[in-house]
Amino acid sequence: MKQIMIVIMLSIFTLGCAQKAPEVSKTQFSKEALNQKLEDENGKNISVQEILDQHKGKVLVIDFWAGWCRDCLKALPKAEELEKNNPNIDFVFFSLERSKEKFDGSLERFNMKEKENYWFSSGWENNFNKYIDLNWIPRYMVIDQKSGIAKYYAISPEDPEIQATIDKLLK
Repeated sequence: MKQIMIVIMLSIFTLGCAQKAPEVSKTQFSKEALNQKLEDENGKNISVQEILDQHKGKVLVIDFWAGWCRDCLKALPKAEELEKNNPNIDFVFFSLERSKEKFDGSLERFNMKEKENYWFSSGWENNFNKYIDLNWIPRYMVIDQKSGIAKYYAISPEDPEIQATIDKLLK
C-alpha cells in the first residue's frame, strides 16, 4: 500500500511539473517584452530589443537555461551540437539563475564563458517571460532575420522543428 501511494504521489508531482505548450504561438514580441532588461556578464543592463538589434539580419536561437536545472544540463551537449552544426546562426543564452553569483558560477562551471550570456536579474516573473508563456526550462526559440519569432516553442535542442526552421530561414 505504501508503495502504491508513493507511485501515485510521484505521478501527480511529475504531471504537475511538466512543461505545457502555450496555446498560441506568437510571431512578434510585445513592446513590454522588448523593453525587458537583462544583465550581461559584466552587470550591464541591456534590453531584449537591444539584444535582438545586435543580431538583426541573422537567424538567432535563444536558449533559456539555468545551472540548477537538471533538464537544461542534460540538454547542453545537444545544444552545443546544434550550435556547432549551424555556424552561420547566432546563439544567445538567457539564464534564470537566482543571483548574479549563481549566474557567474554557472557560466564558469558549465564552460559557457565563450558564449553570449544574459540573466534575468528581475527573476523569472517579468514582462518578457510572461509574454512568451515561459513556464519551464529548458526552452528554445528561433528568431528570424527581422527579429520576428519563427519558432516559438521548443523544449529540446533536438526538436527537429528547430533545424527545419533554421533551414527554411536560410533559403
